[in-house]
Amino acid sequence: MANLSQTAANVKAGSAATRTQLVQAGESITQGMPCYLWSDNKYYQCDANDTAVKAQAKGIALTGAATDGYFLIAIDGLIDLGATLAVGMVYVLSATKGAICPYADLTTNDYVTILGVATTTALLDIDINISGVQKP
Repeated sequence: MANLSQTAANVKAGSAATRTQLVQAGESITQGMPCYLWSDNKYYQCDANDTAVKAQAKGIALTGAATDGYFLIAIDGLIDLGATLAVGMVYVLSATKGAICPYADLTTNDYVTILGVATTTALLDIDINISGVQKP
């Protein structure tokens, strides 16, 4: 498998119960990207093979934003990632900046941050687990 091939225009909340938050972008953000909070109180694209901080996902972008613009992130609940998922698969931050992949695609020294589990071929149940651990 590889990074999810997402259609940004199709990313949306998967239910009315999905919890969201309005945040400010520190760089260009596209729908479907996992984001972390930096010390400037702005959100950036996550990256599992950079630093531990950049692997601390706070949510997944539901809307896009230009640098310094505002966007919505999903922080809990169901999200349609605009991609075909494998039911029961655990999805994590990718070593590719701003991307999502199955856990099996992580390689040595990638930080393991679980984003959630696919409950259908369209929906991810977000349950972020920031392990802070690098894959051996």
